[in-house]
Amino acid sequence: MRRLAVLALAVLLLEVVPAGPAHAAFGAAAPRPCPRRLLVLSAFPGEIDGLLNQTTVEETVTVDDRRFFVGRLRGHGVVLALTGIGLVNAHETATVAFARFRCSSSRSGIRGVVFSGVSGGRTAIGDVTVPRRWKVKDTRDPWLPVDPGMLAVAKAVQRAGAGLDAATPVGDAACVGLDPGLVRTVSVEPPRIIVGGDGVSADPFGGRRFPCFPAGGDVFGCEPCRAPPVAPDVARFLTGMAPFADPEFFLSFFESPPPADSDYAAEDMETAAVARVAARNKTPFIAFRALSDGDGDPLMLPGFPVQFFYYRQLAADNAAMVTLEFLESWATRCRRAPRTRGCR
Repeated sequence: MRRLAVLALAVLLLEVVPAGPAHAAFGAAAPRPCPRRLLVLSAFPGEIDGLLNQTTVEETVTVDDRRFFVGRLRGHGVVLALTGIGLVNAHETATVAFARFRCSSSRSGIRGVVFSGVSGGRTAIGDVTVPRRWKVKDTRDPWLPVDPGMLAVAKAVQRAGAGLDAATPVGDAACVGLDPGLVRTVSVEPPRIIVGGDGVSADPFGGRRFPCFPAGGDVFGCEPCRAPPVAPDVARFLTGMAPFADPEFFLSFFESPPPADSDYAAEDMETAAVARVAARNKTPFIAFRALSDGDGDPLMLPGFPVQFFYYRQLAADNAAMVTLEFLESWATRCRRAPRTRGCR
């Protein structure tokens, strides 16, 4: 009876004493680590291909007809995605990304947001601008500042003087797999990296979603040219075609931009929407926009959209080049100061 009493007491003690290391080894498994990644976005295929080519893609995640490319890029875990053209597409894609990539209900799996693409602006074609703040044009919305730590790293990249392209590549307009830089035409004046100033994003589509086109090439296509092919999403295309009942809708993409003496360093159709989503999620953000239309055109083409279609690949390549330099420098900063905002 004494032995039974001692055994019962021992069992009772094991029930109430907190589990130590040895006991925990046989308990519930430790929670899986959650890798927090940078979200790297571009609007159309020609902008993202230069980044996707440099990415080691480990997984492709499809959410709501959007493909997210998860992998490694210049020392970072990243999620790459096309937003599509326009504020509505940019807002929806960024929102979906923050909802999908999470560590828990209270912890995001995205630690920073970087946008790389082309724009208009007040300087010269090929220049890469890194505005210090963004807003939606012609609204009373507040200015949204980019992350000061990221901006400081962009200034260091500017001082280092990354060699930007001046010779204009023909590109791969039909997305048939050609090297976009294989054939080059005229050269512009040596482009610069310009850090600071204001950036604005316009909405020429009146709050409506601009559709992509299956096999629509390096501007209007739904997928990066360098991504593994997928079956065309006909349902998505037909849904997106609804706005074309208004004949003015598609033409709004080709509206002339403001004069070249604008006060804005960069003018596009997406960045402010992404900045707003990043701010709502308290996540650091920065954007690199290279001018596809502006001053310094040796051919003296008649502005947007003619300049855009001629110089879009030059601008996209330069934006991607500076983005990659930034990512390398940001990775170095994170190794030296891992608790920096946007590194953890």
